[in-house]
Amino acid sequence: MDFALSDEQRMLQELVARFVADELLPLEAGLLKREADGGDFALDRHEQERLDRRAGELGLFGLDAPEDVGGANLPMVAIVGVEEELGRSIVPYSLPPDSPNLRMLMETVTDRQREAYLAPYVAGTLVSAIAISEPGAGSDPMAMTTRATRDGDDWILNGRKIWISRADKADFTIVMAVTGRSSGDRPAISAFIVDRDTPGLLLERRIAMIGGQTSYEIALDNCRIGGWKLLGCEGEGFAPMQTRLGTRRVQMAAWAVGMAQRSLDMMIAFAPERSTFGVPLSERQAVQFWIAEAATKIHAARLMVYDCAWKIDQGEDVRSEISMIKWFAVEMAYAVVDNAMQLFGAMGMTKDLPLHLMQSKLRTMRIYDGPTEIHKWVVARRLLGTRR
Repeated sequence: MDFALSDEQRMLQELVARFVADELLPLEAGLLKREADGGDFALDRHEQERLDRRAGELGLFGLDAPEDVGGANLPMVAIVGVEEELGRSIVPYSLPPDSPNLRMLMETVTDRQREAYLAPYVAGTLVSAIAISEPGAGSDPMAMTTRATRDGDDWILNGRKIWISRADKADFTIVMAVTGRSSGDRPAISAFIVDRDTPGLLLERRIAMIGGQTSYEIALDNCRIGGWKLLGCEGEGFAPMQTRLGTRRVQMAAWAVGMAQRSLDMMIAFAPERSTFGVPLSERQAVQFWIAEAATKIHAARLMVYDCAWKIDQGEDVRSEISMIKWFAVEMAYAVVDNAMQLFGAMGMTKDLPLHLMQSKLRTMRIYDGPTEIHKWVVARRLLGTRR
């Protein structure tokens, strides 16, 4: 087992680290002030366009996309190194295209869909969203009620979806819907591409989340789409959806490592500078233990994430490993950030530092793409053989 980065992959990670330092970190102060003043914690159009332009100039588009649509076809271990660096900044920016939806498209697109959606998505000219969760069906997709029914060559979608990121900006949304029943009377789930201007696709409401984050609820009211926009095979949308979810979970684990490392670096820099009762915090055993424990747990989580990424590249079944790293890395980072906030004292409670936004992001990450408890359950039932 060897998941060390090659020289080229290490150079890419260093390039992304410079991009973060030169382009993202300078934006943090303005974003922090914007959020503290009650504004949206989001990039404005000019900031987004400038970052996209710079990332494109550096060759950072489509890193894990197929070469035949302009991508670099990099393995997951290289992507993990990239995502860890991006995780160090609170700036809400990801390199186009978003890897989870990309990988789902890669598994399913037809030639027509490749030309209409995948290629421009890799080029950064299209933005996507995905609609899985429903008001009554979150962690259990088998409870999904949104339906798609055939009408001639078309499909008609009806239902509601919630907790959708970028629904307001998406040029197309991948919508998961029930198209029948499979063996054992379980719902057969299919995936569909729905363009933003499709009649019957309604943006119902914007949902303000903690830490300045935003999600959306949509309704599908007799939403008619062409038959060619079925993504993959009818009734077989669950497997590519799991590919998408697994990719996001690996990405989240890498982000968590990046956030924890940023917090540890802040603690190491601050502890010798602040004294209490005549003694630097760096000489307090409690602080020393926080730093030692953080460094150890970050090291463990980083190795776990790279191990999982390497196994993905080898084509191994990593369902348990993905659940392990998703909950372990996120919970680890949440604890590290919490100790950093404690170390900074009253300053750690202000909106001048990025720590509160890291904590808010990690708090939502403990829920979305599967709560910690669900992932522990996944690991346990596979080990105990209790999966129904």
